[in-house]
Parts: sequence; structure tokens; C-alpha cells
Amino acid sequence: MLVHQILKSKGSEGVFTVKPGTLVSEAAQLLAEKRIGTVIVSANGETPDGILSERDIVRELGQRGAGCLAHSIDEYMTANVVTCAPNDDAVTVLEKMTEGRFRHMPVLEDGKLVGLISLGDTVKARLSELAMEKDALQGMIMGH
Repeated sequence: MLVHQILKSKGSEGVFTVKPGTLVSEAAQLLAEKRIGTVIVSANGETPDGILSERDIVRELGQRGAGCLAHSIDEYMTANVVTCAPNDDAVTVLEKMTEGRFRHMPVLEDGKLVGLISLGDTVKARLSELAMEKDALQGMIMGH
């Protein structure tokens, strides 16, 4: 299964972005309101400058305490964002996420954000694909 197929099955929530310099508390509020695990940091809303996850925030809360909520997300975001393209294969994306130990990956087309996929989205798509393959093989064996 390809990334663009996964995005199509997700619907059109879009990608939530925040500007560099946003306070951690504001990003946390957006994560909570939208019930999402990650925001893309982008000055122009089209290209990623970084990515900030709820895990990043929790890690800083544990290390620095609640004072980190008043800091800029720029201090805690991952600046070297690993991305994928719409025509990338789900298995390749799963491998990158597993190797990098992260759960969200921006999807870029011609350098611009077109979506965001999660580890859960990718696993769900892969399981669906495997179930279809199983059914097809069973049908062939049974003569259907």
C-alpha cells in the first residue's frame, strides 16, 4: 500500500501547524483540543521547519518541570524532520519510523506538506492489505 492511499483512507483533517516561536503551552493546548499527537512547526504552513510531539512535551515536563510550558517550541522540536512522499510504500515508512523511534511522519510532495501519517495509520493499512492477501490466497486454494 502506498502513502497516498493511506492518506485517502484517513479523510481530510489536514495537517495542523504552528509557527516557530509558539509557546509549548499553546502547542499542548492545540494537541489536546484536536486530539492529535503531533504538530508540524512551519513558518509558512507549507514546509516543515520541525515537528513537536506530545512525547517531546512530556519528556521536557519530566526533566524541567512545568516551567518548560512557557518556553518556545523551538527549544524542544525535532528540527531534522524525516519525511515521506505520497508514492512511498507503507513498509518503507514503517521501517523508517521503527528505526527512528518516532510515530508521525509528514508527507511532502514537491517540498510542500500534503499530509501526516502516524504509525497507527500505517499499521492499520498494512494489516488491511495482509487480510486482503490472505483472503485472495484462501480463495485461490479453495477454488473460488
